Amino acid sequence: MKIIIFANGELAAPAAEAARWVHPLDVSVAADGGTRHALAAGLTPDQVIGDLDSLPAELRARLEAAGTTFHVHPPAKDETDLELALLWAAAQEADEIIILGALGGRPDQELANLLLLALPELAGHAVSIVAGAWQIRLIRGGEELILRGEPGDTVSLIPLGGDARGITTGGLRYPLRQGTLRCGPARGVSNVLAEKIATVTLEEGWLWCFHQINHDGRETVPS
Repeated sequence: MKIIIFANGELAAPAAEAARWVHPLDVSVAADGGTRHALAAGLTPDQVIGDLDSLPAELRARLEAAGTTFHVHPPAKDETDLELALLWAAAQEADEIIILGALGGRPDQELANLLLLALPELAGHAVSIVAGAWQIRLIRGGEELILRGEPGDTVSLIPLGGDARGITTGGLRYPLRQGTLRCGPARGVSNVLAEKIATVTLEEGWLWCFHQINHDGRETVPS
């Protein structure tokens, strides 16, 4: 099962993004204000999750009549609406989770949304933040990520929460062999696909992978 989550950040072309990522059997989830993106894409969300402070009452009534399920949380909460949506998706044992509209807007929320990829509950799930041509994944120690793209695609590897050790890449212009990327320096930024398929394996730590996709394709799930 694949779950598509619409967050309340910026989404320049909702219909185009939905056409690229959403399929008829996918479950669509709106994190509160992300409902506007789902509707702009021509979708009625299956689930709406959050404190609903961004959702007019008349719109909620219309969606309820259309069959949308609401998961209402109090405004005074520790989690963001997107975090609640991700926790719900993880509990459904989704094979893949795609997040649209997570970036843009307030920089603090944008950074927090990127950090949500490190939620312990998401371990073992294939989770991507998608923003235009960019697909962002988190590689955890012991995982391998397979990238499918075109030579020339930009790939940046950025450690999170400390040094990332035991990195081995294949199919990238600037390879690593059991290498370490330290947290802080920008050494892993702006690598390039040298082949149509590349791999990144990580032994210890966490590693963000930013893939700028310059074709109609996307990454596969980590193994």
